[in-house]
Amino acid sequence: MKRSEINAAIARAQTCFQTHGWALPPHPQWDVTDLGLEDFRRWGAVLINLALEEEYSEKLIYLFHRQIIPAHCHKKKKEDIIARFGVFSVQIWFGQPGCWKPSGQVQINNIMRQVRSGQIVHLQAGERITLEPRVYHEFWALNDEAIIGEVSTKNDDLHDNFFVNPNVGRFPRIEEDEPPLIKLIGETRSKRR
Repeated sequence: MKRSEINAAIARAQTCFQTHGWALPPHPQWDVTDLGLEDFRRWGAVLINLALEEEYSEKLIYLFHRQIIPAHCHKKKKEDIIARFGVFSVQIWFGQPGCWKPSGQVQINNIMRQVRSGQIVHLQAGERITLEPRVYHEFWALNDEAIIGEVSTKNDDLHDNFFVNPNVGRFPRIEEDEPPLIKLIGETRSKRR
């Protein structure tokens, strides 16, 4: 990704948060990623880590219209994905890629429901879906933009994201075509190693 594209995405997300009354805490940890697929308008997200504790994590996710976080699961993390502004869709699969189970159960708005593998669930502002470990999911915004909350058990971006597409990478390669507005979490992590 070009740094100018990252800066523009951060600025757009900040405007959306301010417009819809989402005050960020001091020093949030920003993450902008095209997931290594080099098409940020289609694949990727702006993510803000609000809490990264040993027991739990919280994020805000900003998506453009039809921007997709591709199919993946977590082997350890349990998460609630919550529509905070706008409408977004989640597609769900049970089992393993190539041998999906026909269906499974997920909790939607605190009610357990039977869902077919491949089924798409639409969530309006305020609604939520609870995803257990090993449930594959992909999601995207249906509005021009959406704010999505994520509350989960411990988040481990480096070791607990399992994407169906083997070409997905968690952090982008950055082409420095202008100075950064904000250093991204992937940049600060790599400097600490």
